[in-house]
Amino acid sequence: MLMSETMDALYDLAERQAGYFTAAQARSAGVSWRALSGRVKRGHLDRVRYGIYRLRRFPHHPYEYVVAACLWAGPDCAGSHDTALVVHGLSDAMPASIHVTVPEAFRGRQAGVVVHRAPLTSSDREIRDSVPVTTLGRTLVDISASSDPTIVRQAVDEALSRGRISRRQVRKLVGEYPELAPIVVDVLAGE
Repeated sequence: MLMSETMDALYDLAERQAGYFTAAQARSAGVSWRALSGRVKRGHLDRVRYGIYRLRRFPHHPYEYVVAACLWAGPDCAGSHDTALVVHGLSDAMPASIHVTVPEAFRGRQAGVVVHRAPLTSSDREIRDSVPVTTLGRTLVDISASSDPTIVRQAVDEALSRGRISRRQVRKLVGEYPELAPIVVDVLAGE
């Protein structure tokens, strides 16, 4: 593969993933290990961590570290909990650690990444601004189990005021996850 073809293939991979891609994705696109290594030596790519690369000149993305963590954790994972809340625009501060939810069989560990193990269906995940994250509903359920109830109430209230979720959807979530009821009862009482 010619250098320009290699870089085109890598750009196509990285474009939808905030400039990042895995070595496995590159190989699937026809880029050899040798070509990948050569692009790193020439300064076209940065090796972020084992098996994960970034196009050096790709514009930076506000959640690129979440994308990199999700690529590390595999295709069935998603940014979740407090991290997903930030990506959904319902919190201002990125947590100190990136939270990802992975299938239960996943056994990896990485500094700065909190791994939650739970099955995620396709209806629990979405791509938001190039970042694989749990849906807003799933995120609210996840943070209700692990965060301060005040944060959950604020997130629900903010999501309602921005039109990101309806009161009907919140009631449906409470029906499916009764543990949410005491947390959001005052938000729903404002109807």
